[in-house]
Amino acid sequence: MLAVIRIRGRVKVRKEIEDTLDILKLSRKHRCILVNEDPVTLGMIQKVKDYVTWGNISKDMIKELIQKRGRIAGDKKVSEDFLKEKGIDGFDDLVEKLTSGKIKLKDVGIKPYFRLTPPSKGFKGSIKQHYPKGALGNRGEKINDLLKRMI
Repeated sequence: MLAVIRIRGRVKVRKEIEDTLDILKLSRKHRCILVNEDPVTLGMIQKVKDYVTWGNISKDMIKELIQKRGRIAGDKKVSEDFLKEKGIDGFDDLVEKLTSGKIKLKDVGIKPYFRLTPPSKGFKGSIKQHYPKGALGNRGEKINDLLKRMI
């Protein structure tokens, strides 16, 4: 499973790239989505590579992200009671079902994006350059470090 985070804003973005970002639910800076690795999604990420960073997210980070930044209707936090109402045994069970592809966040009633804060201690290097010199592009496993600073 991949975590995709929008880093750059809306100014002077071509229409086709903005449309792709909207399809990915990345309409604002510092939003994060979780997607499965399939050719269509990877193609969309490749198209918007100059505006986002992405990488392979760990199960522990998915759990922490949902617990701290997951929201349901009315902008309320996701709780154990809410998950039990939906027939899920807890956050660990939710993460297992998400990573195996059995369910999606939207099916459970959780918003498909996460609003994050700017990273503590800032981005390393220029925002406009690709990783490792800048903030954009494929980070691989290092996306977990960035997410930890943004939660």
